[in-house]
Amino acid sequence: MAVAACLLPMANALAQEDRNPVAELPWQHGPTTGKIGTHATIRVPEGYSFLDAAATRRFNELLENPPTSYDEYVIAPENLDWIAFFNFNEIGYVKDDESIDADDVLDSVREGLKHGNRERSSRGWDTLRLVGWSAEPRYDQELRALAWAILLESENSGAQVVNYNTRLLGRRGVMEVTVAADPESLQGAIADFKGLVPGYSYVAGEGYGDFRPGDHVAEIGLAALITGGAVAVASKKGWLAAIGVAIAKFWKLLLVGLAGIAVAIRKLFGGKGKAAE
Repeated sequence: MAVAACLLPMANALAQEDRNPVAELPWQHGPTTGKIGTHATIRVPEGYSFLDAAATRRFNELLENPPTSYDEYVIAPENLDWIAFFNFNEIGYVKDDESIDADDVLDSVREGLKHGNRERSSRGWDTLRLVGWSAEPRYDQELRALAWAILLESENSGAQVVNYNTRLLGRRGVMEVTVAADPESLQGAIADFKGLVPGYSYVAGEGYGDFRPGDHVAEIGLAALITGGAVAVASKKGWLAAIGVAIAKFWKLLLVGLAGIAVAIRKLFGGKGKAAE
């Protein structure tokens, strides 16, 4: 109920407006190529749309998501069944030669969540409980991609939320991708998103295989990409504080942002198509 109280006013306001502000964002409709800063590109097939950094900042404002200090980019199917957020973390070349102990990683995330809950409480947000893995970490050697999903639960309402994360390794850092979806539709969203990953590529000279002696090597390995070490390195904060802040911000996006947009603008692209006709 606490979550519903947060999202219903925003959802209703968007739904009742004659001119939908989200629909009016400069969506780049497929087929096209989305430019993710100066680091990478992604093919946007027909039926999908892309937002650049400026449009994504406005998109987050409309969803009442916390602002970030870095540029984000969005790709989503035009029915908005799920939304993928991209941002590049220039932490250096991450060596992929370590094994991941899923139990140890989950314990670390649990500790970090304690700090996240303190941050959430200070903002008046609902606190969260770690349920466990929705999908244990897996590293794809061919794609140089690390993926995992964690299931959390609202301590007040009992509502469950889940996120799917992918880290695409490059020469100078990591492209961080977060897929936001309803728990019930997550598996379909993951399958859909994975179909787009082969269309992602770093620009010439920036891929993982372009590493050269003398390039900066990250201070962390694969496991720390999950537990928040990358955030700590980038922000110069302590590890637990860094992951706590990251979780506090990210889970607000899933609890409030996605639910609000699903209610208010599920058919927005269909309406735009009819208007164009």
